[in-house]
Amino acid sequence: MKHLRTLAVAGFLAATVLPAAAMDISGAGATFPYPIYAKWAEAYKKETGVGLNYQSIGSGGGIKQIEARTVTFGATDAPLKGDDLDKNGLAQFPMVMGAIVPVVNLAGIKAGDLVIDGPTLAKIFMGDIKTWDDPALKKLNPSAKLPSQAIAVVHRSDGSGTTFNFAYYLAQVSPDWSSKVGFNTSVEWPVGIGAKGNEGVSQNVSQTNGAIGYVEYAYALQNKMTYTKMMNKDAKTVSPTSEAIQAAAANADWSSVPGYGVILANQPGAGSWPMTAATFILIPKQPQDPAAAAEALKFFAWAYAKGAKMAEDLVYVPMPQKVATDVEAMWSKDIKDSSGKPLHVTSK
Repeated sequence: MKHLRTLAVAGFLAATVLPAAAMDISGAGATFPYPIYAKWAEAYKKETGVGLNYQSIGSGGGIKQIEARTVTFGATDAPLKGDDLDKNGLAQFPMVMGAIVPVVNLAGIKAGDLVIDGPTLAKIFMGDIKTWDDPALKKLNPSAKLPSQAIAVVHRSDGSGTTFNFAYYLAQVSPDWSSKVGFNTSVEWPVGIGAKGNEGVSQNVSQTNGAIGYVEYAYALQNKMTYTKMMNKDAKTVSPTSEAIQAAAANADWSSVPGYGVILANQPGAGSWPMTAATFILIPKQPQDPAAAAEALKFFAWAYAKGAKMAEDLVYVPMPQKVATDVEAMWSKDIKDSSGKPLHVTSK
């Protein structure tokens, strides 16, 4: 199916030439980090010969698959709480950070032309603002030629960490959204049409005049979509740059939350992008296939050490070195085979 991407079909596994090696890694989950996981997988395959088969099926699917132990690792943008990690015997750690952006399809409007603030965005997705020439949008964009066209809302239909972070942000800035919709990987959307994955939302917005949706910034760039600027918590207008993502994450205390599950939405700071999010890996503390889990940890260690430039090229922000060092120490302490032997030993 077009919207369910798997890295293997892009050529990162040599399955058409040789049987899949035992050391090939399987993962499933969040679509938010798919562009960078694809880029890392290609480079890692060339360097090591080890393939990554990653199914981009949404955070909800990734959580279900790792809980069922049908993949080596799961990926989610909605971090699990400590109790859920303990119940399922899982370790969790952040891999990379990125931006969620509103994307629109309006004639004559280019990327970065429009500004939207949080309360107005919440009203659009609640169906309270129905047309593009609504006074709230005109006030934010006095020089833009906004049509009287109806707004077509596009949202995720699958269980999604992107939705979790998007809805979490709206709940922070809108009491109505907080009380009537709330936030989770899936919510009861007041209006709009659903699409599967960041890929599906991107396609639906691109094909629908008057549409608005939300996707990871790399999807907006890759698909040449029209993203908006946003007004942040400090009432400053910002663009979704690497600097704005870094500003939002600057004060994050990653070790303060079980599984490093920090939520970066609506952070203070004049330069902060308001819909910044981290994406997380889930892996069993005692894997059923220790060899595959060890290979996965090697891949993640490689990505921390060598993947920063590739991440930055796609406007993701790598994790700070201290966080990567702390995470690798956690692997050595917590992720072991059935005999209690660590599956990863740091080189430092």
